[in-house]
Amino acid sequence: MTLLAADAIEVDSSDTQLVVAALLGIAAVVVLITWLKVHPFLALVLGAAVLGTVGGLAAADTVTSFQGGVGATVGSVGLLIALGAMIGGLLAESGGADRIVSAFVDHVSAHRLPWAMGGVAALVGIPLFFEVGVVLLVPIVLLVARRTHLPVLLVGIPALAGLSVLHGLVPPHPGPLVAIDALGADLGRTLLLGLIVSIPCVILAGPVFGTWISRRIDLPIPGTAGGPGGTGRAADDDGGTGPGRVAADLADPVEGEQRAAVATSSGTATPVRRPRLVAAIVTVLLPVGLMLLRAIGELVLDEDSAVRSVLDVAGTPVVALMAGVILAMFTLGTAVGFGRERISSIVGGSLPGIAGILLIVAAGGGFKQVLVDAGVGDLVGRAAEDLSINVLVLGWLVAVGIRLATGSATVATITAAGIVAPLAAEQSSSTVALLALAIGAGSLFFSHVNDAGFWLVKEYFGMTVGQTIKSWSVMETIISVVGLLGVLALSVVV
Repeated sequence: MTLLAADAIEVDSSDTQLVVAALLGIAAVVVLITWLKVHPFLALVLGAAVLGTVGGLAAADTVTSFQGGVGATVGSVGLLIALGAMIGGLLAESGGADRIVSAFVDHVSAHRLPWAMGGVAALVGIPLFFEVGVVLLVPIVLLVARRTHLPVLLVGIPALAGLSVLHGLVPPHPGPLVAIDALGADLGRTLLLGLIVSIPCVILAGPVFGTWISRRIDLPIPGTAGGPGGTGRAADDDGGTGPGRVAADLADPVEGEQRAAVATSSGTATPVRRPRLVAAIVTVLLPVGLMLLRAIGELVLDEDSAVRSVLDVAGTPVVALMAGVILAMFTLGTAVGFGRERISSIVGGSLPGIAGILLIVAAGGGFKQVLVDAGVGDLVGRAAEDLSINVLVLGWLVAVGIRLATGSATVATITAAGIVAPLAAEQSSSTVALLALAIGAGSLFFSHVNDAGFWLVKEYFGMTVGQTIKSWSVMETIISVVGLLGVLALSVVV
């Protein structure tokens, strides 16, 4: 009896040490990011050091664990983020994103515009990072509101919802990719289920909430469309296709067409021709389509089927995204008049902008690995079993807590996935995919003043802090809650 009591005390003491280590590690990340304004990459590195030290790992073991997590994450996730950024760069520079948006907007009646903006934002948001999508779409939103005399938020909220939902729930965005990698989820299955969950999220947080909130917040249409505190200039300084250029082309389509036909002697400064609508849409959807076909093939085809073998290769994320990049080089590069040097410049130029994201994701992978090696994940698993908490709800709650504390959806996704990763080993493939989505939904909960996206939206739409909370923050919360409900509903049938 004495030995049993001693063992119990030792286990309890060890568990307490791990709880304290996890709390101090996460608290270190939160304090460094929110109070000391340390870059999230450095905050995650230092947080991992605190976690390992307090958790009882030797210094050398902590370093080895962190480096292993960084390497594994960059190898699996970093390549996909880079390829997605290349497609997004070509889509933006060629005017393909503008082409898709204007084609929808110009052929939709005023009362259906909120629905169209939500749909087109979700489509454009597949390859584009959230911030890039905002820069491209907000000037168009303001011009559409001005032309149609519709409330700004009636058009703007659906666009923001479409971008945000895709950013949080659908690969190849960094958050979903990190969760998939940490949990060992199947990417194709997660993508398929994520698209299903995204539909009610976009509808309820976009057109439905946009209609309601636009009647309660009367915003004047900002007088400029050049960006936060914008200049309203007609073209970017480099002659590219940035937000000012988009605004000018929409305001005067004929002049925009003429300007698009101007090129330097190398034919590379600006597009000679606008990209074809069908070509732009196909380019955006090709990687998604290939990954979805692979997921469907795994569900309905025999393992020894020749078609299944082809789909397994073509739908591999790296292959699917590489196919998208190659297609984009022709449909959004050569086809619009860009020369080889210009295409190479756009593809290469899309990489520096994601360096910070890659570093944060890599450090997050290291932090996650230290969590796992210290035994925090196993502790959470045992606690979840004792408390009988649904694993999907647990993943969502952990992500919500970290999101509220740090303001970063990516940090919330990385940390939450690391904490609940051990629970994934006992779940079915579909449940693991849904767990990745639950964490992604939790990472979007109530964006507020510690989130850079909060201030980006506030400045673009010229809102006060209070108005931004009532519109943008509530919209993000709706996405998060509806996303969790959608995940729970799917868990009943898959």
